[in-house]
Order: sequence, then C-alpha cells, then structure tokens
Amino acid sequence: MASAPVAKCVAAAPSAQEWRALAECAAEPNPFYHPAILVPALRHLDEGAQVRMVDARDAGGRLIGLMPVMTKAHHARYRVKHSANWMHGQCFFGAPLMLAGAEAQAWSAILATLDQAGWAGHFLHFDGLDADGPVAAALKSLCAAQGRGCKRIASHERALLRSSLDADAYWQTHVRAKKRKEIRRLINRLEELGHVTHRRFAEGDGASQWAEDFITLEGAGWKGAEGTALGNARATRAFFRDAIANAAQDGLLDMLRIDIDGAPIAMLVNFRLGRGAFSYKIAFDETFARFSPGILIEIDNLRAALSDPDLDWMDSCAAPNHPMIDGIWAERRRIVQYRVALGGGGARGLARRAAFAGIGMVEDGISAVKGRRT
Repeated sequence: MASAPVAKCVAAAPSAQEWRALAECAAEPNPFYHPAILVPALRHLDEGAQVRMVDARDAGGRLIGLMPVMTKAHHARYRVKHSANWMHGQCFFGAPLMLAGAEAQAWSAILATLDQAGWAGHFLHFDGLDADGPVAAALKSLCAAQGRGCKRIASHERALLRSSLDADAYWQTHVRAKKRKEIRRLINRLEELGHVTHRRFAEGDGASQWAEDFITLEGAGWKGAEGTALGNARATRAFFRDAIANAAQDGLLDMLRIDIDGAPIAMLVNFRLGRGAFSYKIAFDETFARFSPGILIEIDNLRAALSDPDLDWMDSCAAPNHPMIDGIWAERRRIVQYRVALGGGGARGLARRAAFAGIGMVEDGISAVKGRRT
C-alpha cells in the first residue's frame, strides 16, 4: 500500500511544466528542489510539516523564482517564530530555484511576500546556500540596497569536485602515491574473487531494480543495524523509490555500481541538473570491507564525472572534514546559513525588528565572551 502524504503543501505549487523549466535554467542547479525529487519529499517526508511554495514572477507572469518555506517555532536556543527554507532529511542543498540573471528580482519578490505574510514570523532563516554562488550574492546585495539585515550565522566547507584535469591527471595530482599503489593492489585482489563489473546507469536499465538493489545493500550494513538506512522507515523507503523513478524519467539520475558475479558490493547515487551534480548516497557490502569498495566506487565516480563533457562539477553533499572523500576530492564548497530580517508596518514590523536585533545582540555578546576565554 502506498504511503499517505504526510507533508502538506499549503500553497499551490506552479505547474509541473514551468517548474521544470525554471529548474533547468536556474542560476544554481538544485535537484533537491526539482519536482522530480521535491514532490516525493512533500508526499512522504517530515510528518506534520506545512510547506508553502513561495514563488516569484516577472511582469509577464513568467516563473523566475521558487522556494519551499515552512514556519518554525524555535530558532536554535530561542523560542521565536520564524520562516525557514524547507530542507528535509534527504535534502543537502537549499538554494531556491532562481532564473539565471533574474536572481535579484526573484529575491525581491520572495522577500516582499514574506514581509506581507503574517504567518512568516519574525525573520527568515536560510540554510544550505553556496556562500560564493550567485544566489547568495544577489541576496546580500539586495539586503544591502534595501537596508535589510542579513547576518551569516554559520558556515562550513565540504568536498567538491571541479577541475579541468582529466581523471588520470587528477588522480596523480591529488592522491598520494602510496594510496594509489594500495588501491591498485585492492583492485587486483578483488578481481581474484570472481567476475567484477563496473556499471553506470544507462537508458534501458531498470531504475526500480537499481533502487531496490541499493535499499537492500544499504540495509545490510551498519546503517540498517542502527535504523538509519533508507529502507528502515516506510517514509524514506517510499521517498527513495519515487525519487529514483522520477529522476530517471526526467534525466536527473546518475547511478554507479560494482558487482561481483552479478551481485552489487558497492553502489552510488548522484542527482544531476544542468552542468552540476550532487553525490547523494553511497552503500557497500561490509563483508568486502577489506577491499575498500566505498573508495573503489568513488574512484569510478571521479572518472565518470571528469570524463563527462556535460558536467562541470559535483558536490559531495558530505559532512565537513569527511575522512574518505576529502582525501580524494581537492576542491571545497562553502555552505552557509543566513538570518534575514523581515519588514512590515505597525506592531508586526516593530516586533520583527526587535527580534532580529535582539538575537543578534545576544549572539554577539556570547561570541565576545568566548573570544575573551580563548
């Protein structure tokens, strides 16, 4: 039986056609906000969430911006109602879809909508933005022009693959000789166990079967034992199946696998959009751990990405200082959070200005105290 919808979209989303068109021409590609993946997220994830689709249109009615927003009751340690871009547990990038070249116009319309909305709370908390991308640049520039508060409240770096080198040159340049030698040894030893195949998802492959193979492989490992695998919960399992099927249909899916005698020992899922891609999930058979199958499939992924003429970069979606991918990918992407002031007249405007300024003062005071202690 299909899982019932648990995240409610309380404002009408745009048509699928114009939504897809915007996603494909966005200033910053974000497959997690493409309808192929966001619609299954709304259908299956974050029970009780009420998500509003805040859009922006130009004078001719063309869709130029789209951001899923939800209202929250707490901001860090503070009990204060505010809005936030919706990033569910399977979303690893938060840039709203904004038409390339119209970022400032899109931000202006979105912030104006939140300024006028009583449900929006005291400010906008924005997570998962590329600090050096055009969406962040447009946000900061617009806030400065409007005299609107915009404070960066957190940032971290994660591995990014972006290079003009081919795969062999990149591997030689960025990976130590000792490690390269060890990887060659592991590949040779693995091939002694059976027939090893390296595959990349292609037209004609069954996306549903690849999805089931991934769910089974991940569930057999430590994530399954800890209850954090996609297959452990009905909601995440249903989301993954739908997202994979949709992504394959819309051309967003990029999966790789390593099989021994037809059985997968490592699989990797990427979502791609425009000239970028996001490395979403990886799983491997832990009975083959001594052969480092996770690293082996990451090498396949590196070679596939750097040899793809339609791909300029790939975001790892990894935690900062990741012990494995940071040793293979040399580039970094800076991911930030912002707190953005909301406007308005009367008592609402006064309350919003007081909340934004007050939290900032408290945080600055805490930072000053910590600075004196170090």
